[in-house]
Amino acid sequence: MKERTFRKFGATFVVASAVVVVAGASVGAAEQWYSDVSKENTHYAAIKALTDQNIIQGYSENLFKPGNSIERRHAALILAKLGDFEEPTNVGEVLKKYKDVSGTSYYAKEMATLTNANVFNGDEKGNFNPTAALTRQQMANVLVKALNLEKYDTGEKVQINLSNVGESHKKGVQIMANLGLTDQLNNFRPNEPVTRGAFSSFIHRAQQLQPESDDFTLSLMHMNDTHARVAEMPKAITAIKEVRNEKPDALLLHGGDVFSGTLYFSEFEGQADLELMNLMGLDAMVFGNHEFDLGNSVNGHESLANFVKGANFPVISSNIDFSKDAHLKSLVSKTDFTSTPALGEIHKGLIKEVNGEKVGIFGLTTESTAFVASPGAVEFLDYKESAEKAVAYFESQGVNKIISVNHLGFDSDPSVGNDLLLAQAVEGIDIIVGGHSHTKLSEPVIVDKKANGDQKDLTVIVQADQYLTHLGTLDVEFDKNGVITGQAGKLISLKDKADDAEAAKALLKYSGKIDETFGKEIGATLEVDLPNPRSRGEEGPTDSVRANETALGNLVTDGMLEKAKEYDAKTVIALQNGGGIRNHLNKGPVTVGAVIEVLPFGNTLSLVTLTGAEIKNTLEHSVRNSPNEEGGFLHMSGMKMTFDSSKKPGERVQTMQVKMNGEYVNIEMDQEYVVTTNAFTARGGDGFELLGEAYEKGRVVDLGLDDWVNLRDHMVKLGTVKPEIEGRIIDLNK
Repeated sequence: MKERTFRKFGATFVVASAVVVVAGASVGAAEQWYSDVSKENTHYAAIKALTDQNIIQGYSENLFKPGNSIERRHAALILAKLGDFEEPTNVGEVLKKYKDVSGTSYYAKEMATLTNANVFNGDEKGNFNPTAALTRQQMANVLVKALNLEKYDTGEKVQINLSNVGESHKKGVQIMANLGLTDQLNNFRPNEPVTRGAFSSFIHRAQQLQPESDDFTLSLMHMNDTHARVAEMPKAITAIKEVRNEKPDALLLHGGDVFSGTLYFSEFEGQADLELMNLMGLDAMVFGNHEFDLGNSVNGHESLANFVKGANFPVISSNIDFSKDAHLKSLVSKTDFTSTPALGEIHKGLIKEVNGEKVGIFGLTTESTAFVASPGAVEFLDYKESAEKAVAYFESQGVNKIISVNHLGFDSDPSVGNDLLLAQAVEGIDIIVGGHSHTKLSEPVIVDKKANGDQKDLTVIVQADQYLTHLGTLDVEFDKNGVITGQAGKLISLKDKADDAEAAKALLKYSGKIDETFGKEIGATLEVDLPNPRSRGEEGPTDSVRANETALGNLVTDGMLEKAKEYDAKTVIALQNGGGIRNHLNKGPVTVGAVIEVLPFGNTLSLVTLTGAEIKNTLEHSVRNSPNEEGGFLHMSGMKMTFDSSKKPGERVQTMQVKMNGEYVNIEMDQEYVVTTNAFTARGGDGFELLGEAYEKGRVVDLGLDDWVNLRDHMVKLGTVKPEIEGRIIDLNK
């Protein structure tokens, strides 16, 4: 572990994105300056400095009211945010010592915090007097205590008249004089109320006493799983520029999965994404599993190679072996980690210098890519071992601020690793920028314990939902030893952002063709919306296309079965992996583009003959992670099943029935059935080893029929479409 110099995160950092209210409704400094504070005002410099720091702010009518007295409760609010205080968990209990405030009072938390820290103590009658004006001698005491000013006092006394200062306040007033914070030496006017302007000046002067901190704040932006949402990129670029206006040194990182998902990828295979991403100023992107979707196509990974070669940012991963791939092996840099990444080359990681501090960045890609994508000859190495090697390299170079840009998933399948497991297992990783699980983390998640419960240095984990709905921001403060002393992060919604003009112009190069194709109606009408739910964290739905039967999944598999029967009338079952169903369908006329976005991967229809026992094996694999999400969760047509997710994997399937001559009958273990599925699943994708073995033995026939075309044709044949959930897949544990 790094040497700890631990403290609570400083307030000016914690509230960097918040509005701190001094009194009344607040107005942010970024909006406009106070109309009643001119540059000629004695307290102008202090008010401006503290407003810029978001320590103090004014009223909704754009006034600061510098000549008004400051109330004791408002002083508590400000000082609680300036000092390094622990907030009490029992606010109401702390405030019981006062007769005139309670846990429900305005600013109760701040008054309790300052009381707990012995900064405020109330009067002899047991009152806090929250709305009373703070006097000058009271101010001296609370400032000295709250800001720990005594440590700056050398003990050399300055002569000041204390004759009219209360006994309990003399020490504080004397320290203020010794430190030069007041020049009212002959008449301090101890009982005079402190004005809001004067209070600002006293705080500002006290701040000047504090030596420059050795702490370093690293700011970054992040996105993940953008999946060819090129049309949303101009809004994202606007948000990126807004953040950089405030934090020009903020890094921008992408958690992977640019490829696949919309017509933009079907038509341009990453080049449309690339042109817009090259306008973002990305510092690094990690390879996601979907970057390897085209490995089994005629041109293999040529499109991915072209993406890497055209990128003006590094594309990285420390646990991928490209040496056997014809298109990618020549792009691998001879230097695994570098501070000067060459464009068009693949590195394991890089070292960035930010405000004089070295920051190590490396990438990790899920090992499941081997069976959830089409990587061909590309191989994926152990994520933990690769992470340990990366951290060891950075530390050998004196780097003690390390970011892992992951496409592992926040809490995905533990057998292939995820962000939480990585944070517990590998020391030295400070920040994890995640992707793959499409998780919406509205606030950063902190991991401070190993798997065995032992304490560890903090790791901060972030992930920004999916499809460019949000841009994530994170600020992390490190001490001189590289130990995290605080963090603050949030997600910025992009839906209401204006399009960046340059990006919008670049988009036109591609959008015309997309609009032309996308807008063509296929000749079918949906009577209902068909959602494609994902369970994605604290705000998402509980049902998921990767864990439950859906009406859309039924429609897709019905279309597969109908088409397969045209080529082999013996086909009785269709199976479709939930991870391959990528978008919803809206009620009304259906367009070509909408169908393609449901099934965007260019899969083809395959046939395989399986015994009942092999079907059970396949279905056991499908539900092995239930009720959790699983990309290999199979939707079905022509059959139905029940399973019990409370039983151990491999023993969950309870009943299987196939539709024969209009009736459902039990599937017999030794009987053979013709099954259709997509080529990805038929080749063993999503870990279906039995199907992969069948493919290797030549038992799979690829019909060469595009999956989206099959769905389109099925819907056109129906004309009016209204699929339903029919009880094809039932978890008996629900």
